[in-house]
Amino acid sequence: MWPVPPGRVIAVEYTRLPAIPNLLAQYGKAAVGSAPVVGGKRDGKSMPEKGVEVEGVRVDTANLAAYTRVCDLRFGDALPLTYPFTLAFPLSMQLMLDPAYPVPAMGSVHLTNEIESHRPLRVGDELSIRARAENLREHPAGLLLDIVTEIRTGDHDEPAWVQRSGLLSKRRTSLTPPKDAPRPPKPEPPTAAEIGDPTVVRSVSESLIAEYASVSGDRNPIHVSKVGAKAFGFPNVIAHGMWTAATLLGVVEGAIPERARYSVEFGKPVILPAKLGIYARRGAGADDPAWSLRVRNPRKLGTVHATATIEEL
Repeated sequence: MWPVPPGRVIAVEYTRLPAIPNLLAQYGKAAVGSAPVVGGKRDGKSMPEKGVEVEGVRVDTANLAAYTRVCDLRFGDALPLTYPFTLAFPLSMQLMLDPAYPVPAMGSVHLTNEIESHRPLRVGDELSIRARAENLREHPAGLLLDIVTEIRTGDHDEPAWVQRSGLLSKRRTSLTPPKDAPRPPKPEPPTAAEIGDPTVVRSVSESLIAEYASVSGDRNPIHVSKVGAKAFGFPNVIAHGMWTAATLLGVVEGAIPERARYSVEFGKPVILPAKLGIYARRGAGADDPAWSLRVRNPRKLGTVHATATIEEL
């Protein structure tokens, strides 16, 4: 049920799709699959040893231009580190819609994201994209698994871009504390004097995130519908975690290593409308990451929306 024993090699069987699936249609299927009577109950005990792949993918330059505009990134020949996520996400959804997938697609929380860029992806590249799910394990808040995406170009055997997304399906597990267990005390929030001034303060509106949803294709109801957001316990629509991850990059763009690992841990959701204080700190020592980044609520400094590092590979 839980992590693969050391030394065991999993042979993933990939199904080749004729094209990148339609994400909007997938959300409709995911909504049906999350209904207990219609979709049944995922057992959360096993992980299918299969993946999906698409070949011959080309970047739509108009879509890339719109993406860079809404995320405040540069538009150029090299793709931003986070842009391939939008190309590959429908493959992740295809995995989640498989009846053998252990948890429902709807309601999963994007907890972490790690991207490794081994060489730049460019506008003219023909891309081969594949995705698989692995490493199902318990977490104090539920079941956690990884969606691993690889993108190759041309005749290269080694991927140019690799992403590992940690998705959490909330439920009780053997690691969940008892309901009557005392909660650990909350740490005191830092003061402005302790953490310094933000590198930049950004405003984010519902209309901006609606535009990102359109550009990225990710129209999950929690991002575009107040009713949908409230159904999942949010007072209003929330920003996409990957919009936050992309916007963070814009603060240090031009100073990112060509071969880089970009790791993000998502914190409190960004409930719209909002202001974000972005703190970018360059590594000082040889063992420090190239950049350490953090997104805080500038009015409540203890509220952290995301923490990230950029390391040179």
